[in-house]
Amino acid sequence: MKAIFNTCKTGLLSIYVLLAILTVSLTLVSCNKDDELEIQNNFPFEVKVMPVPKDIKKGQTVEIRMTIQRTGYYSNTKYFLRYFQFNGQGKLQYYDEPPYQPNDLYPLPAEQFRLYYTSTSAVSQSFDVWISDSFGNEKQISVEFNSSD
Repeated sequence: MKAIFNTCKTGLLSIYVLLAILTVSLTLVSCNKDDELEIQNNFPFEVKVMPVPKDIKKGQTVEIRMTIQRTGYYSNTKYFLRYFQFNGQGKLQYYDEPPYQPNDLYPLPAEQFRLYYTSTSAVSQSFDVWISDSFGNEKQISVEFNSSD
């Protein structure tokens, strides 16, 4: 009986050693140093624009309400605005700040904001507003007004 017990004891010992080696091997393989935690900070976004009037008179100001809608949140994301006017003349500004200069880049302090466009000509007017973020994502919003003079 003692011989059978010693044979089983030796067999169990080899199984325990084999399990220990297997556990250590799996642990070392799963802890690969090349795998780094990836932190996503570049999230696409959409720009929602409330409807605006179709017609504008010379000297009239129109409010354009915009909201940036993110698909994810990274606190250090900055947003910028640039605009290009290609028909007519007018001025675009953020609330009561000085008017934007075409083709210049301006930081946007909020994700929900209002722009004000004032017509300075009596012809139809068209311009594009580009909203971009600090990661190079950008959206184009086209605005067109017919002259009502």
